[in-house]
Amino acid sequence: MIRLLATDVDGTLIHSDHVTISARTREAFLAASEAGIVVTAVSGRQPYSIAALVRGTALEGPAIGSNGSVAMHLSTGELFFEEILDVDAQRTLVEAMRARFPGVRAVSVRDGGNTYLAEHGYSGPQDPGAQSAAWEVVHRFADLDEVLAAGSVKLVLKHDDVEPRALLAAARELAVPGCHPTISGAPFLEVAREGVTKASGLASVCTHLGIDASEVMVFGDNVNDVEMLRWAGVGVAMGNATPEALAAADRVTLTNDADGVAQVIEGLLGDAAHGTPRA
Repeated sequence: MIRLLATDVDGTLIHSDHVTISARTREAFLAASEAGIVVTAVSGRQPYSIAALVRGTALEGPAIGSNGSVAMHLSTGELFFEEILDVDAQRTLVEAMRARFPGVRAVSVRDGGNTYLAEHGYSGPQDPGAQSAAWEVVHRFADLDEVLAAGSVKLVLKHDDVEPRALLAAARELAVPGCHPTISGAPFLEVAREGVTKASGLASVCTHLGIDASEVMVFGDNVNDVEMLRWAGVGVAMGNATPEALAAADRVTLTNDADGVAQVIEGLLGDAAHGTPRA
């Protein structure tokens, strides 16, 4: 029996315009919630961005942001937890990455995801979700010493001429203690505290709710979803998923633009109505 549905956002819940949640998908999550299933979003985005996207849907309750580093109730703003990347660890990683890729620039995401401190010279949006904010947030530039002076819920590293996968390969090879690097489809590397992933964040929430991993179904499409897809009782990869996500999943559905999440939820609820809940 599935008691909790958790969905990634970009490439999974929303269409490729990075904005649209279809009426079909909204209705599917509402039906699941009305059936007594807990529904939640788990994203690399920050809570303020998730909240703006899911406003008016059944997903406006607890959500997990920053790849598992932050959990917050989107309607009340209550912060459940935040996991902080240590100052020494992030500084060591940045110095090592800059030695390999001169021109790497850093962004520190802080304060439950509400503050972005970007290094001077950083180009492009500090957060792809910044255009949609449910409440006021801070985005400003500073010298690198200030950017790295406090711990981060997420550290972003970007190089204008180096692909995120190359940055990820280098960060994994460096294996700096205290750091967990990943990518999400955004044009940069994302780093959390060691041991912090979407799976760890979701596990914490499920422990609080008394829900076992076997009772969880998750949806994802990218590298930062792999741990979550493996951890859950049922991991569902999107038809547009990366090879890593496809390999980690138990099932594959349609693409995000074809409402693959809604298709699976509709099947789950249909089976439950006939007395054969899908595992």
